[in-house]
Amino acid sequence: MSRSHTHVSEQVTDEACPLVEVIDHVAGKWSISILVAAARGPIRFTELERSVAGISRRMLTLNLRRLERDGLLTRTVHPTVPPKVEYSLTPMAQELYSSLTGLVEWAERHRGAITRARNSYDAATAATKADQSHP
Repeated sequence: MSRSHTHVSEQVTDEACPLVEVIDHVAGKWSISILVAAARGPIRFTELERSVAGISRRMLTLNLRRLERDGLLTRTVHPTVPPKVEYSLTPMAQELYSSLTGLVEWAERHRGAITRARNSYDAATAATKADQSHP
């Protein structure tokens, strides 16, 4: 392979890795729920904790930090006792929000069909395995 092809390959890899990483962050199990909850306006940590069913405090904290680092959330600390901390979507995340709500709506519309497809697939797979185990 020529040096020019190697350089192009390295450039594509260098550009693709951050892209895959960002998509992974945004499409993560908790990230979508956090961003959807924060889209209603500034939201406090405890409100987020209640809004995102099943998330632990640790996972919420890690995801908030990652979303803030990626430029999707703004963390504002108000100088009160105790400190009041609120999270808001950045303009970039507000742009992303419409895509996320479309994805969430799609998932809700097709949840039943996906469940039926999985059940059908699992039943067919189990039947195939049963047939193969009995010569």
